[in-house]
Amino acid sequence: MKKIANNLFIEKENNLYTIRMTPQLQDDIGTIGFIDFTEDDSLEIDDIILNLEASKTVMGISSPLAGKIVDRNEAAIATPELLNSERDEDNWLVRLTGVDEEMYNALESV
Repeated sequence: MKKIANNLFIEKENNLYTIRMTPQLQDDIGTIGFIDFTEDDSLEIDDIILNLEASKTVMGISSPLAGKIVDRNEAAIATPELLNSERDEDNWLVRLTGVDEEMYNALESV
């Protein structure tokens, strides 16, 4: 099941929620040259997941859900342009657990 919020796709697989940018957001910001993930291990709604510098903007990406970060796309720190990839295995940001199912279900379906 896949949802969309804040120009981000949120995909649920079992109890793991993977957050990635939509192609529209990837196009809007341009080629990413630098990212800096939050050091917090938990997120509230609208907390910053990461800050980025791209060819068209500098911005923070905020979380559409609250939850515990269990994985970050560490490969993207060394190679930020991975986040511009069309491949889901390359362009994800973080994976969360402990997400409120009702909050996830309330997001717009893709």
